[in-house]
Amino acid sequence: MSLDRYGRLKALGCDQVWDVLVIGGGASGLGAAVEAASRGLRTLLLERTDFAQGTSSRSTKLVHGGVRYLEQFNLTLVLDALRERGYMLRNAPHLVHKLNFVVPLYSYAAIPYYGVGLKAYELLSGKLSFGKSELLSIAETTQRLPTLLREGLKGGILYRDGQFDDARYAITLMRTLENLGGIALNYAEVTGFLKRAGKIEGVTVRESDASEKFDVLARVVINATGAFTQRVLQMDSGEEAVPLALSQGSHFVLSKDFLPGADALMIPKTDDGRVLFAIPWHEQVLVGTTDEAVPHSSSEPHATATEKEFLIGHIRKYLGRTIATGDVLSMWSGLRPLVRKGNAATSKLSRDHQVVRSPSGLISVMGGKWTTYRKMGEDTISSAIGAAGFSAAPSHTRDLKLHGWQEQADPKTAEADRVYGSDLEKIERLGTEDPTLDQRLHSQLPYRRREIVWAARYEQARTTEDVLARRTRALFLNAAAAIEIAPEVSRLLAIELRRDETFRLRDLEKFHEVAQGYMFTG
Repeated sequence: MSLDRYGRLKALGCDQVWDVLVIGGGASGLGAAVEAASRGLRTLLLERTDFAQGTSSRSTKLVHGGVRYLEQFNLTLVLDALRERGYMLRNAPHLVHKLNFVVPLYSYAAIPYYGVGLKAYELLSGKLSFGKSELLSIAETTQRLPTLLREGLKGGILYRDGQFDDARYAITLMRTLENLGGIALNYAEVTGFLKRAGKIEGVTVRESDASEKFDVLARVVINATGAFTQRVLQMDSGEEAVPLALSQGSHFVLSKDFLPGADALMIPKTDDGRVLFAIPWHEQVLVGTTDEAVPHSSSEPHATATEKEFLIGHIRKYLGRTIATGDVLSMWSGLRPLVRKGNAATSKLSRDHQVVRSPSGLISVMGGKWTTYRKMGEDTISSAIGAAGFSAAPSHTRDLKLHGWQEQADPKTAEADRVYGSDLEKIERLGTEDPTLDQRLHSQLPYRRREIVWAARYEQARTTEDVLARRTRALFLNAAAAIEIAPEVSRLLAIELRRDETFRLRDLEKFHEVAQGYMFTG
């Protein structure tokens, strides 16, 4: 199914009863919606801002089992995540790829400790293994990580894991949902529940552009709002106690010369017990993440002074470079909604998920991580089907190829283009038909005008931020460059969406406000 925004709104306004209505357009919501639609259920997903606007576009871009969860003896989570990692690669090879990680070892005692642990990690993945781990000499370690601090280095361990582009994966899930006959709508805020005898029968929705309101009926409603789970639960029952803890993770993006080569650096335990990565990503280097408890959710979280100091200090410690203001091309933070257990630090809390049914019938999925999004969706929909008492086909998303699936792309294809998979040919055709659309937007970014047009026509991009933060990754890769091209992006978007100059300038102003938060200040 491929509808324009008018068609989607028309579907909201009709009198049909949806089988499943999902609130939340991040990883967990999109995963649940794709699961429901693939099982033959009439499915609607509503997102109050943009798809993956929050946590799901701000991850460390890893598809992994979680090496540190082995140390916590959480074998169930590791096994689930390793299997799901394999399914993600199989079902979306245009978005997921294998990546070599090197763990530098600065003591001889660490060699058997991490060597055995990473060998177990490899063996647990079974037939879905990404490759064998290897012990590296000092020379081999520094050859793979040329800028690594060598003082005290005893060697390293190479292991294989996965990497992806989180926001592009989310947009692909949205398109997969609609290919399956479901409907996804961004900028559609659920403002209340429709109830009869205390049971939820639907929701009230406000569409942001025209401020239209709709009453939408559904047999079951799913709360998949991540860090904002508590708000939806309070809207349902007024209850405040939610077993969630919020953890903030912040990242820096640096130029490629900080870590040349194709391999990633993994520090399994920093001085305060955290895990740290430096990862090649879109021809830059992504460094993160932190793990700071925060008291409440925010649509635009920002790195604290403590987090900046943590990242700066560890870049100096392991890469031997002192960070200057111009070195950080972009900086962002995301919130992890974790299931709370006692008073444990957020870094110690499990990334397991829970599916909970409220007395009203509302189904909430909490916790989890990007890699296990599919299993979260399967568990959520299975629970919803059981609670609502209707039948559906069994799950088959383990083998469901996602939109744009392409078995083998040309290895010369740039990473920014590869994420489109089989759609890339159609995007390139836009540039052929109108050569002005084939022009690069900025010398320091890989994007062309054609991607802006494509995002507006086929990917529900509504704002300049949608385009520069999530349809492309410009804002995450180079905030200053993204700000420079924003006027041209807003112009192209306004043409496609038939908006007037007043609307365009307001949208551009909003983008500038958000973009300032991605600029590094020491």
